[in-house]
Amino acid sequence: MNLKEQKYAQFYLVQEMMGTVETVRKFKPADSDFVSESAARTGRIMFSGEGSSRIMPAKNAIRKALAWGLDTYCHTEGSHQACEYDLSKYTVICDSNSGRTKETLMLAGQLKAEGHKDYFGLTANENTPLEDVCVKSHVLKCGWENAVAATKSVVEQALFCESIIWKLAGKDMAAALETLPEKLEEALTLNIPAEIIDWVRGAKTIYFAGMNDGVAEELTLKTNEITRRKSDFLEGTYALHGPEEVMEDGDIVFVVKPIESEYAKYQTVFNGANVHVVAIDTKKTPFTTIVVPDAGELQAYVDLCAGWNILVEIASADGINLDKPERARKVGNEM
Repeated sequence: MNLKEQKYAQFYLVQEMMGTVETVRKFKPADSDFVSESAARTGRIMFSGEGSSRIMPAKNAIRKALAWGLDTYCHTEGSHQACEYDLSKYTVICDSNSGRTKETLMLAGQLKAEGHKDYFGLTANENTPLEDVCVKSHVLKCGWENAVAATKSVVEQALFCESIIWKLAGKDMAAALETLPEKLEEALTLNIPAEIIDWVRGAKTIYFAGMNDGVAEELTLKTNEITRRKSDFLEGTYALHGPEEVMEDGDIVFVVKPIESEYAKYQTVFNGANVHVVAIDTKKTPFTTIVVPDAGELQAYVDLCAGWNILVEIASADGINLDKPERARKVGNEM
């Protein structure tokens, strides 16, 4: 994928994916200070939202908090389910790219009615209903996206949420953040072997396996939106616990950073199901591997961008209009 060839550059989706590099370059961790100050008081965070506004932003931040042993309790839930909980002791982040998502506004409205003082909005649009109802909001700097599938906004949302964890944990991520843009650009422009695209085009279902940090799950959603193909997310080692029963000859599994101790098991299971396996990793694996730059603690963003690159190549090979899905809407359930 690149912006030099018309077959890519003509689409807003590709322009916005490539715009992620500059979005990350301009990101300011201090923008989330008001949320981290609240979370330091409450000791609890609920990340809520729908679809791409929640999957990676919330789960990536939670994984980082747990890996670092953060005292602050972090949780995520879709807005309807979050409405069932007693959130009076939580700092709540209501994340909606559009600022008009029905479920998110419902949760924010309920918190307002309950007199909650620590619920905040995160959106990519100025002057939205979400800003009106939340105690305070932050508007992303990436701007509104024209393509239906959210891309650069997902990365900025995820950085915003993760930067809350950085501050609560007392971690200085400036050096890692400074080198991230060039690594994202490399991941976005990597050459994807034609063989992999051929495998995908012959598959009935595309599977993504990976940790519960939102990366593989978000790529599963983007597969639907961008390639118009069926996909499924296999969390952790779920891929080794039964899905082979319904996998069909020629299906493909993309494994984000396969667990080294499970290499042999992956081979046994997937060979038995006669499916193709492609790893996304910073090093070669026993599988066909798309080798991406090593970004250390910020690796999730590189892996996500590599996945976008693959999906664009698939859709391009199929002659799909990347900006206009047949049924999916820019705002899934608008107020």
